[in-house]
Amino acid sequence: MRQQVNNETVFNTNKDEEEGLINNHQSNTMVSNSKYFSLLATQDRDFLLSSPTATQVKITELEGKVIGIYFSANWYPPCRSFNQLLVQTYEQIKNNGSDFEIVFVSSDEDQDAYNNYRECMPWLAIPFSDLETKKALNRTFDVEGIPCLIILQPNDNKGDEILHDGVEFIYRFGVQAFPFTKARLEELEKEEREKHENQTLSTLLTNHDRDFLLAHPTSKQVPVESLVGKTIGLYFSAQWCLPGVNFNPKLISIYNNIKQTLITQSPNPNQDFEIVFVSSDRDQSEFDTYFGSMPWLALPFGDPIIKNITKHFDIRGIPSLVILGPDGKTVTRHGRNLVNLYKENAYPFTRERVELLEREMDEAAKQLPRSEMHSGHRHELTLVSQGSGGGPFICCECDEQGSGWAYQCIDCGYEVHPKCVRAVGRSPSLEI
Repeated sequence: MRQQVNNETVFNTNKDEEEGLINNHQSNTMVSNSKYFSLLATQDRDFLLSSPTATQVKITELEGKVIGIYFSANWYPPCRSFNQLLVQTYEQIKNNGSDFEIVFVSSDEDQDAYNNYRECMPWLAIPFSDLETKKALNRTFDVEGIPCLIILQPNDNKGDEILHDGVEFIYRFGVQAFPFTKARLEELEKEEREKHENQTLSTLLTNHDRDFLLAHPTSKQVPVESLVGKTIGLYFSAQWCLPGVNFNPKLISIYNNIKQTLITQSPNPNQDFEIVFVSSDRDQSEFDTYFGSMPWLALPFGDPIIKNITKHFDIRGIPSLVILGPDGKTVTRHGRNLVNLYKENAYPFTRERVELLEREMDEAAKQLPRSEMHSGHRHELTLVSQGSGGGPFICCECDEQGSGWAYQCIDCGYEVHPKCVRAVGRSPSLEI
């Protein structure tokens, strides 16, 4: 079924519309010194609720602070996942003595869900019963998806500094993003580009106390410098992650096939491929068991470098496979998707290789039926491409990512890889 492969929020960034929308749903007053009050108060309410005690806090106490308007819901897993990171970031910013506050705007289904969700939030909230204010804030900031974090600056009278991508920048930069001004974010993005341009295997995978990776048995150590010149896959996964457990056997097979192909066919004796497991396991025992099923290398469990490279590559979900070229630079962060689409043929995962495979896929698609009946679905499926209604999707048959060509149900959005179709005969009613 088609869905966003990454958790992204789409916002309206048209400046004129922003300036026209930043007003009270009961007033046409443009952003001013009392803008927080005009946005968040009603004729009958001049307060917000603190968490978890539900104490009333006057909205006027927000003046002069950087404010995050946080749209979220307890029923949606990406919201719960982001909420944990946001709590950590919020508490760090507050502990630094910075003037920052968050206001929760709920999309929960009922009062109990709202109350349960707020128990883990240390910030303020719009009362659940105030539907009009919640609707007005959604309209004002053109919110189309959750989680969504809108950042408002205290002295921004024209709305020029409104940040719509708060979720994105919290994921990428955490507490360093504060105070969330455009100048600060441009500075961080410049630093991030420089880090990626200057990254090497050594800067990514070693620290002051360790210059090696684990092999099998786990007491065996392999120097990181021995990987220089190889194509490397950084495999982010964990034993508790069911998609990772399901993906692992497939990756092992493809890894072995790539290694065997390089041994028998590669004209370059220095060309090689290796994978490094980056664990999100909860304890050493889980790590030992999971790593024991893998034929490749690993960072030691709990190594501090794991947190750094997870943030460096903006890993928001597992399993993920980041591919590094022989020079240590990033080739793609979408290795898992390429492995699912092209298996071992994806190696060495470069843009040139992927473009060649895409052309070959387009040629092969010319021989596919324009429509199929699939045994796993009741409706007729139509062959689509990225240029005719296709694009990134999650295959409803294998639950893996896909892009390009797919068989899609026009009626209900069901979608599968062409390779996953199990063709069956059409019923007489469908042949008419």
